[in-house]
Amino acid sequence: MLPPHTAFTSLVAERVRWEAWEELIAERGLTIDRPAHSAHPDYPTVVYPLDYGYIPGTMGGDGEAMDCFRGTGTTGLVALLLTTDHRTGVRQGKWLYNCTPPEIYTAHGFINYAPQLLEGRLVMRRPMHTLWDA
Repeated sequence: MLPPHTAFTSLVAERVRWEAWEELIAERGLTIDRPAHSAHPDYPTVVYPLDYGYIPGTMGGDGEAMDCFRGTGTTGLVALLLTTDHRTGVRQGKWLYNCTPPEIYTAHGFINYAPQLLEGRLVMRRPMHTLWDA
């Protein structure tokens, strides 16, 4: 039997329409409003480790466009971070697009740096070990 958190992420991974979201990104592109190594506009000590932006014309859990981390790989849509902002109560997804395995770990660590404020659960499209060979 799978541990509860593994069972949950496996269930989510099976229900996500990965191909549809990839098509949407291909059609609309990504708008990067926080390039890698830039500071958060409201919290200048928070520096983004990867390109960060959104998918135009979509809507996330916060009422804004769906967020997305963009990496340097060529693997397409690889994961979804299901986040909870404990200050606001907002729950939403953040896509990981073209992220290499080290970039996936980096994005996950960035979101979970202060879990009492913001935390995220990683939902992989396919097992991580398959990305190391890609």
